[in-house]
Amino acid sequence: MRDRATIAAFLVCALLAGGNAVAVRFSNHELAPLWGATLRFAVATAILLTVVAVLRLPLPRGRALVGSILYGLLAFAAAFAFLYWGLQWAGAGLGQIVLALVPLLTFLLAVAQRLERFRWQALIGAMVAVGGIAIIFGDQVRASVPALALLAIIAGAACMAESNVVIKMFPRAHPLATNAVAMGVACLVLLAASVITGESLRLPERAETWLAVAYVSVIGSVVVFSLFLFVIARWSASASSYVMLIIPLVTVVAASALDHETVTLAYFVGGPLVLAGVYVGAFARPLLRFHPRAHEPPSAVNPGCA
Repeated sequence: MRDRATIAAFLVCALLAGGNAVAVRFSNHELAPLWGATLRFAVATAILLTVVAVLRLPLPRGRALVGSILYGLLAFAAAFAFLYWGLQWAGAGLGQIVLALVPLLTFLLAVAQRLERFRWQALIGAMVAVGGIAIIFGDQVRASVPALALLAIIAGAACMAESNVVIKMFPRAHPLATNAVAMGVACLVLLAASVITGESLRLPERAETWLAVAYVSVIGSVVVFSLFLFVIARWSASASSYVMLIIPLVTVVAASALDHETVTLAYFVGGPLVLAGVYVGAFARPLLRFHPRAHEPPSAVNPGCA
């Protein structure tokens, strides 16, 4: 029953996170990128702090507090600053294919930092799935997308991957409290960066922008990260990050319907490869043989969803 519940949380997380990159694109149509990210985490932090207060949950202390702050700086402040900036030019689908590097980067970083053992199965599964996503989006890459935008999204993916590893290295606190601290830290850093770069700090005027901010704040941040922490508490960091290989399949449909991005035949060719890679790397039986440290529940997690 527990395995079924974890798989269900994994799939629902991917489904809901699939709309994040599209919502960020709508936010960027009216709001400056760093300011848009600031609003997102301001709302999410307010919700989480309210829940923490109502439930009377203790905030992280000592090394757990240090871990929460580092996690917030990597997973939310740095990663989403890069992502919001890059998604000004890159389409939601293209941005999500770049973020599909998160599982592979997480695995390599976890091995390099001795958090997990090297497993050929995980590497092969990641490569097969990324290959499938590359087929889906390969024909959508346009010369008009600036190289700096793609590099920014790659940098965001690297920050997300490292945050998955870092959070496993510190004592755990309650996940909601840890995420409240982490998102609060990110909100302050992003606000400072927005002011320093001279962005316009104004509230949205369009209804679709408010809807986009509401989606990424409530669904895309609070709900998605809560579901993902349920998954990573039971799976390794690299296995849990495989959610990033399913999210693009949802994103491309949402982007086509809402942001008029084109869906090609490549989607139907690469899709089965993505699912096969996810199964080999994340679901096949040898995956259950975790490294002891990789099986410890964390205090907060980041699936790497825009």
